[in-house]
Order: sequence, then structure tokens, then C-alpha cells
Amino acid sequence: MSQQLEQLSGQIERITFTNEDNGFTIAKIKVYGRRDLVTVIGAIVNPTPGEIIKMKGEWGNHPQYGEQFKIVFCETTTPATVHGIEKYLGSGLIKGIGPVMAKRIVKMFKEKTLDVIENEIDKLADVEGIGQKRIGMIRKAWEEQKEIRTVMIFLQDHGVSSGYAAKIYKQYGNGSIKVVQDNPYQLATDIFGIGFITADKIAEKLGFAKDSDLRAAAGILYVLHELTDDGHVYYPYERLIEKCKEMLEIDREIIVKAMGTVSVDKQIVIEDINQDIAEFKENNKAVYLSGYHIAEKNLAARLKTLINTPQSIKKIDSAKAIEWVQEKLSITLAEKQIDAVQRSAENKVMVITGGPGTGKTTIINAILKIFAAKQTKIMLAAPTGRAAKRMSETTGHEAKTIHRMLEFNMRKGGFKKNEESPLDCQLLIVDEASMIDTLLMHHLLKAIPPTSTFIMVGDVNQLPSVGAGNVLKDIIDAGIAPVVQLNEIFRQAKESSIIVNAHKINEGIIPNLKSNQEKLNDFYFIEQEEPGKVLEMIIDLVKKRIPKRFGFDSVNDIQVLTPMHRGTAGAGNLNLELQKALNPGEEGVLRGGRLFKVKDKVMQIVNNYDKEVYNGDIGRISSIDEEAKEVTVIIDDREVTYDYSDLDEIVHAYAVSIHKSQGSEYPVVVIPILTQHYVLLQRNLLYTGVTRGKKLVVIVGTKKAMAIAVKNNKTEKRYTLLQQRLIGN
Repeated sequence: MSQQLEQLSGQIERITFTNEDNGFTIAKIKVYGRRDLVTVIGAIVNPTPGEIIKMKGEWGNHPQYGEQFKIVFCETTTPATVHGIEKYLGSGLIKGIGPVMAKRIVKMFKEKTLDVIENEIDKLADVEGIGQKRIGMIRKAWEEQKEIRTVMIFLQDHGVSSGYAAKIYKQYGNGSIKVVQDNPYQLATDIFGIGFITADKIAEKLGFAKDSDLRAAAGILYVLHELTDDGHVYYPYERLIEKCKEMLEIDREIIVKAMGTVSVDKQIVIEDINQDIAEFKENNKAVYLSGYHIAEKNLAARLKTLINTPQSIKKIDSAKAIEWVQEKLSITLAEKQIDAVQRSAENKVMVITGGPGTGKTTIINAILKIFAAKQTKIMLAAPTGRAAKRMSETTGHEAKTIHRMLEFNMRKGGFKKNEESPLDCQLLIVDEASMIDTLLMHHLLKAIPPTSTFIMVGDVNQLPSVGAGNVLKDIIDAGIAPVVQLNEIFRQAKESSIIVNAHKINEGIIPNLKSNQEKLNDFYFIEQEEPGKVLEMIIDLVKKRIPKRFGFDSVNDIQVLTPMHRGTAGAGNLNLELQKALNPGEEGVLRGGRLFKVKDKVMQIVNNYDKEVYNGDIGRISSIDEEAKEVTVIIDDREVTYDYSDLDEIVHAYAVSIHKSQGSEYPVVVIPILTQHYVLLQRNLLYTGVTRGKKLVVIVGTKKAMAIAVKNNKTEKRYTLLQQRLIGN
């Protein structure tokens, strides 16, 4: 077949499109002897304008785009002409050289430019604007680029996309190829974005057997990690074996043997369960990733210690305190509120749970007033930046995110605040406690002094935490600490259709879907069955109708929340279409099939302690620096810089999943709800989505889908033994 292929050589003039996941590229090539640029399509490793590309392939004719050369094989070499070198250097390939600097360098060194950078880099000091610092930067980037290119070619030969090469190089440096050859499965553990499936493909190409011990061990860890992503803290032994068999397509004996190996290596813990639990039919064993086993056991032990240790605060006469605080704040507390304030004065640990409009903020303020009068050292925290900011605004006291309060230190690889260096507080109140997962609660409890009072405030009817566990519910169900459940909606809150309807949803009652046209309402339902029409309606609402009628800003004030990631009305497609409508234009940086542009609304999707940004944080892109290969995002009034290779940590956020919206409030929320979302239509999902809206909620979809969601109170079971550990001795 290769003998029938045509050969073509030329210089890359511009990249029209490139997908880093598979290297697929559409580029315009300047071919010697042809006046017009040639369009080529196919896989090119890290294509860069200015490079010389030698290809074998076949000509084709696209009905819309005309003549194209389809690449079957290709290799690239560095450019030789002055124009090519300038284009090559100015493409953002080398940190420290942008288009302007490239022009200056090439003007001085002409055809010898690349040779000078390679062998006599100090000569760059003769170029205006280049000092020793920039030379150091260029030297480092040039060496890195050569090594990355070697890594890329090796990886592409073994089925890995060029998009991950920079990450692999960043992680392992010059040892990248050796690591991949020795144990490709290590990539799945060490590098965000590279999963077991990708690592498995590389391993296969490198000749690793399907039933190798290495593959079985990596497969078990992969399945357990996937299960923790689904919310499980552990998984029943027999069910885990079945899942591994199904995924790896190997015999049970090999999996059982590998299970023993990873257990001996302390990567997992297999625990015998004494309780009579329904899901353990074959044998009473629970399998944990080691970190989760430590976290769950210690979380339970520390919470019990906290409850049983005498407090350091002087005893409060709760009856007198209630009378005094009502007078001081000029309020009359309801019965449940009095109960909550009294219990906070009498107990070391307690839970206050209730929906919107049930007076949680009033209770917090009353508790703060009473404890402050006793000169108590008080700290307030919440799981997200937005929730902490809201807590500060409603209480007048400083509130921090839990991560910031615990002072994560990247160099030490953990939180600075722990049992050896505890928080300096006698009272800690944490809001949005339903969002706290097992690992974070473990770290938080390590840092709370045993003599302190700990109050968890939240809404147990919302979705459980994004991370593994069901901590707030497990603590409530264990019955080891007092719980005050607020269910009365206060008069002022009753005027909000959002709050009234949220409570109806929570009670399994379909809300009133007819809006009162005589007044400006805050809850609307727009009936639309066709997914394509739902998409059009949402774009129209966000871009025109809501801003025109209510005066809200399309990007900053309005948040589209969706039950799903896929499909016409899923987060992926909604983001593409909303970006086109709200931030048009082609200028930007393309990464992983996503085009990031200045002014784009984006969300962080993993915790990055180094940058102090966390899963779910939303911001706007303020600038893109092609020379430094960096994107700057404003998150919570703070500039956060991302290297191009870190861009898979952010996604567009014009639309986000309801799960990701937890702990955040938005002025306006727009929610598509269709029967095609059937699998995810649950009461707590809809309730969580609606309660994110502060001033306006608009639901677009079908009454049938609404009814399915409201009536479906079955929540996905999460495997956790926290409740049993809290109850046990």
C-alpha cells in the first residue's frame, strides 16, 4: 500500500485545528512550486508553524473544503528558511520567545538562528530585550522541547496522544521513556488525565501480557479509584472481584493473587466485617484504598474523642443566654432555633440541618453572639470559596475555606494544621457540611483541638459530597451527637417561589409550574420537549431574555446547571454552544479539543493545592500569554496562572453539572430537565439545582421529567462504614 502513496513536503504555515488527545490536525502547508497553500489532514506530533513536514498520503476532495491531502505517514524537521525559523520560534513553542522577540532574533542571526540557540545561546544577549534571565528561560525551554519531542515520538509510536507528553515529561523529566517502558501503569497513578485505559493500551503495545501480575494489580487499583469517584469509601470483596474480572477479562485466580499483592504492599486494606450487612452474602470483607481506610477509622475515633473531651469554654447558662441574645439582636427565635442555640451551649459536637429559608443563618449569628460574649476563640469555615464568602457576608465574621484554614503546604505534602499543630479555636462552625467528604473531614478533625466545640451546619437533603463518603448523613444516622432538623419556612422566605418550590420538591410534591404573570416571579417553568429546542431556548434565555427582562449579566450572573455531561442538553454541548453565543471569535489556545479564549468562564475540576484552587471553583480567563505559554484566570478576585500543559485542570463553565454546583449560589440558575436524563432524575439532584438559585430559577423541559425527578427519592447507595464505626466501641 505504501508504494501507492504520494509524497508531499512543505512548511507548516498555520494550524487550523489540532486535537491533543489523538494528534489529529488540520493545517495549511506552503508547498514549493504551488502558489496556494495546501490543506493537509491527519495525525501530526505536536505540529508547530514553521516546521518542515515530509508526508506520505493521498489526495482527496472534500465537498465543503475542497482539495485536501490525507496524511498516512509523516515526519517533521526544523525549518531552514528565515521566514520558517521566525514562524517556528514565534509560535509559542519556546517559553520566553513570542512573535516580536522571534522577529528580532531572526533579524540578527538569519539562517543560523537555530544553530545559535543550540550551540551558542549566550549570543542572544546581543538582541535588544534579552538579558541573562531570559536566556536562562530560553535555554531551559529549548532543552525541554527537544526532550519532549523525543518523548512524544516514542509515545505516539505506542499509541499515546501528544497532549500528555508535556505532562509525562513534567512528572518524570529525562527518565520519562524508562518509566513508561518499565511500568506504563504508573502513568495512571501519577498523572492527572491519564487513566488505566490509556496506560493499558501503551502496555499492550510494549508487549505486556493481558494476564500479567502488573496489569491485574493496576486494574484493581483503577477499579477502586473509579468506585471512590462514584462516592464509595470501600467496596465489598466479591463484588470488586466481579468488577475486575469484567473490566480486565482475566481469570478470578489472577485477580485474587494480585489482590493479595497490593494488600501486602499496603496499597489496599481488606477488612473483615463483623456486622450483619446485607451486601456481604459470600464473605464479610470490605476492600479499601489504604488512604480511605485510615481516613474513615480515624475520622470516627477523633469525632468520638471530641464528643467525650470536656470543653475549654466556661459553662454557659443557656436559658439566660437565649433571653440575652434575642434582646441584643432584636429578634424572636422560633422553637427549633431556641433548641439549636441551647444545644450548642450544652454539647461539644452538634448538627444543624435544614433547607433554604429555615433560619440557619439566624441561629449561627445567635450562637456567635453568645460565644463571643464569653471571649471565645471562634473560627468559621466552609468547603468552597463561594460558601465561605457568603458565610462572611451573613455573619460579619471572617470565614475561610477548609483547605485555606488547614493551610495546605505543597512542600510538606499535606496540611500544616493537624494534631501536632492544631487550630487556635474553641468553637468551630462549618457551613455546607453535606459537601465534606471522608478525606477532608478526616483532615479537619485532626486539626480541631479536643476541648473545642464543633458545629456542623448543612442541608442533608442535598446531593452527597462529590468526594467519597456520606459523612453528614452518617453522623446524623449514628445518633452520637444532637441533631436539630429545621423544617419551618419563615415568613419572609415564604414570599420566594424558589424556596417554597424547593421545599415542595424535597417533600415529593410537584411544584406549581404556572408562573404568576401579574408580578415578576422568581421561579419559571418553560415546557419544551425537543432537546434541540431546549438548547435553543436556553441560549436565548441566557443571552437575551433574562438580561433584557431582569437586568442580569449573561456570564457573571447566570449559571446553567444540567443533570448530565453528555447529550444535546448536557454540559459538554451546552458549553460549546453558549461559548459561541456569549464569547464568539477564533482567537485562543486549543487544548484537549477545547478552545480557551479571553473572557471565557471556566471551572477548576481537581484540587490544586499549589495554586490554592479547588474542584468546583469558577473564574474568567483574563489573559493568554503566547510567549510564556500561560493562561491567567481570575478566581475569587485573585489571579491564577496556568501553564498550557495544566489546562486539562479547567473546563468551560457556562454550563456545569448540578453535582459540581454544590456549595455555590448564583443570582440566576437555568436548568434543562428532560426524560433523556432519566438515569439521573432524582429528587435530591433537582432540589440541589433549584436551591442554588438566589433570585431567579428557570427550568426548561418536560412536566414528565419533573414528575420523575420529584417522585424518585431513591439515592445511589454509597458503601461506607462510618455510621457503624461511630456507633461501635
